[in-house]
Amino acid sequence: MARPADGLPVHGSANESSEAHHSRRRELVSRNGRKCETGRDTIRPNVSLEGDSVILREFLYVDTDKVRAMLAQLAGGVAEEEHETSRHEKRNTVGPRSVAQHLQVTGGERYTQKSLGDTIFPTLEDELEAQGLLRDISEEVSENLEWTSGNLKKIAPPGSLVRVTAMGSLTDARYTASVFAGFASVALGLQGLGIDFGPAAPPVPPGKGKAKSSSPRPGKQAPAGHERQLEDSIPDFEGPSGADGKSLRAITRVARGVFTPGLHLNLFPVDSGEALISARLQEGRQYLDTEADVLFARYGMERQEWTMVGSIGSYGPEDTSMPDMDFVRPGGAVDRGSFAEGINALMKHLGGLGFVDLPQYPGFSIIPFAVYRSIPRSPALMALRE
Repeated sequence: MARPADGLPVHGSANESSEAHHSRRRELVSRNGRKCETGRDTIRPNVSLEGDSVILREFLYVDTDKVRAMLAQLAGGVAEEEHETSRHEKRNTVGPRSVAQHLQVTGGERYTQKSLGDTIFPTLEDELEAQGLLRDISEEVSENLEWTSGNLKKIAPPGSLVRVTAMGSLTDARYTASVFAGFASVALGLQGLGIDFGPAAPPVPPGKGKAKSSSPRPGKQAPAGHERQLEDSIPDFEGPSGADGKSLRAITRVARGVFTPGLHLNLFPVDSGEALISARLQEGRQYLDTEADVLFARYGMERQEWTMVGSIGSYGPEDTSMPDMDFVRPGGAVDRGSFAEGINALMKHLGGLGFVDLPQYPGFSIIPFAVYRSIPRSPALMALRE
């Protein structure tokens, strides 16, 4: 029996067309010690695309490493690649089987590797809610009684996964220094054009000669080996409303002490402003890839509604009394445990004063997974749909 090139027998004289091979190879990921098959369609958002249930998020920040790690624990992995191959054969037989046989083979291979991007976090958010691991505490944190009664710490202890939606604003000491340095530059430039922001100079008595030049001096140069600080970019100057280089440098020093240089999100859930929810947005994460001045130019400095999802880091301690720092044992030995506790108590004391970047009672800090704001729907379009 004659066989074509692939060794398969050919019967009859009719044209035959068939799909001989179609396969999809998916990555194997470990799940509970076993290899399980997963593919691009394994992880998909549990969000309906009908009606008004779709939530469009404008992300400010996503910690993709934490999100992937959490999804890996919940779903056994995140599929991000697909490998698909296909092969088609067409056989034509005319006359005797030993002659005029024709075999045509066509095939294709497609390999796709792409990030889930904006899908990966909504998938995690939905999965955490489905598993009962994520709690929305937006309503609780808006009540003053929840903060003062201590109930908030009971329902959301440190380590809890929470979602909070509240009014908040961005803070960055680097941007503060940049704005002050720019303001000084403008003031010095205007003074160079003859615009004086200070009070009118007293008349010069006859015969006393010209007064010494009152031209502004540049900021003091840092000594050799001194690490340059944010305030060093602000020169000496005298501007409008009594602003000068010395006062703005002092404000910048306070800013970089209270808020470690970097982007911070501060949520103010109660109108009194006494309770603060703080988060440090770590650089190098997805969406947080622009300069500080670009972020503030986009989002401004006014409070607006933000949604933050993450785990509660710590609550501000209620007891911030000054420690006695008694850590020396009889004989002169240092009690390492007492010393560590004393240092931590001192940090808590400074945190209670607001001098260092720590949560302040009764507020708490959040280790953020993602920060976003929901895109509102047009009232006019909603009215038309109704």
